[in-house]
Amino acid sequence: MSNPTSEIPALKASGKPPRSNPPMSLIHEVLFVFITTSAQLMTQAGLGQSIAPSHIIGKALGTTNSGQLSWFPASYSLTVGTFILIAGKLGDMFGHKKIFICGYAWYSLWSLISGFSVYAKSIIMYDVCRAFTGIAPAFLLPNGLAILGRVYPPGKRKQLAFCAFGATAPNGFLLGAVFSGIFAQLSWWPWAYWSTCIICVAFCFASYFIIPDIKEEDEHKETSGMKHFDFLGSFFGIAGLVLINFAWNQGPVVGWQVPYVYVLLIVGVLSIIVFVYVEHKAIQPLLPPDAFSGEIGFILICVAAGWACFGIWIYYLWNFLEVLRSNSPLLTVAQITPVGISGCLAAATTGKLLSRFRPIVCMIISMIAFTVGTILLATAPIHQTYWAQTFVSTIVTPWGMDMSFPAATLVISDFVSKDNQGIAASLVSTVVNYSISIGLGIAGTIETHLNHKGSNVLRGYRSAWYMGIGFGGLGVGVSLIAAVFIFSKSKRQSVGVESLKSTDEKKVVTSV
Repeated sequence: MSNPTSEIPALKASGKPPRSNPPMSLIHEVLFVFITTSAQLMTQAGLGQSIAPSHIIGKALGTTNSGQLSWFPASYSLTVGTFILIAGKLGDMFGHKKIFICGYAWYSLWSLISGFSVYAKSIIMYDVCRAFTGIAPAFLLPNGLAILGRVYPPGKRKQLAFCAFGATAPNGFLLGAVFSGIFAQLSWWPWAYWSTCIICVAFCFASYFIIPDIKEEDEHKETSGMKHFDFLGSFFGIAGLVLINFAWNQGPVVGWQVPYVYVLLIVGVLSIIVFVYVEHKAIQPLLPPDAFSGEIGFILICVAAGWACFGIWIYYLWNFLEVLRSNSPLLTVAQITPVGISGCLAAATTGKLLSRFRPIVCMIISMIAFTVGTILLATAPIHQTYWAQTFVSTIVTPWGMDMSFPAATLVISDFVSKDNQGIAASLVSTVVNYSISIGLGIAGTIETHLNHKGSNVLRGYRSAWYMGIGFGGLGVGVSLIAAVFIFSKSKRQSVGVESLKSTDEKKVVTSV
């Protein structure tokens, strides 16, 4: 087996000779891929923990309000999506392995505190704990992807590694949902978070020994990075994302007529405008120029629309099965189990497709999967058998997850320099997690206004799903437009190359 770490190009900033990393054996490489992909596994497991026992935790904390319950996954996804860009930049500055290990340490700490929030008997305390827990995946995701991006050069091995990273998404959610459902129904729900604390401690130590040290040639990178770190842009970027997201998710709980909700939304939008201005003036902006192109922009829009659709699909699927079909948490987990199996098949198929077709083809298929899966749920009757539309929906939707994520990350990873792999990985993860949270906020507003003040729960759920279908349809439309743009651009480039070759041949003939 070839050694992937030996293929890492040396950084030339210092002018020193390259320093190679120690070779990895087959077993070491398998463990390496496992521990880096565990970042996606634990990220989605945290989301599953927030959704599966939500009604049990809500009753324990004194609430059954659907708007407040939607804050459980939204607060977690909010900080995941908000802090990823900064975490990726810190990884580029201080080393991706260091930040990756710190992510698991933080995850362990706040999982422990989340469990103890049961004694506070406060839903606000629990939401705050989930929000702080979400900072950990924000450190894990971009740096795990950046480690893979730096170790593997473009090629089949890199495609397989990124597909494996994407394949853990549905299985991670399923894993978190299973164990939190077991603890919530058969024992005590805080143990779901305390067990997560133990697992994260184990992953923290395993990461230290398994992930190879990727040598950097610029020994002064850390010092110079801190000197030019975009503190102002980071402040306005985080403030804008947090305030906008908070307003969208708090609106369904207290009502949009409450002044502080729309005031925070306005301040958040203004903060994003200032952030864009500051980024143009920054010496080292959070988003480097090579991270943007027409193809990348189209793909990020598709990812945002598709994963907003997914967040609505999974949250209201869970509520549909537990509230309207009166399933227990464990039965609901059992009925969602096909998501994991279908996700693995989708990831394997995506690896094959990416080796033969452009990533935009995978994006089109994934957007169709998101949309069709949500349509099946939105039109499913309450008393219909599970094996009809609900089962088919759990088979179809994971193809959207496991085709969009690796396709998007591969495109951006290949388009940017090695020094910006953390930022490249951050872009996709930011869009994925932030769109889940903001999508839930929008869907919650629609549900609250259309469920006749709680008297028609099914109408509220279906209205939210219709919003998800709208997001999915947007993703399909943008992906098709992007395909036309990308293929026409490729054709123009091919014509230009042929014209250049023809000109060079004429010059040769003339000189002879």
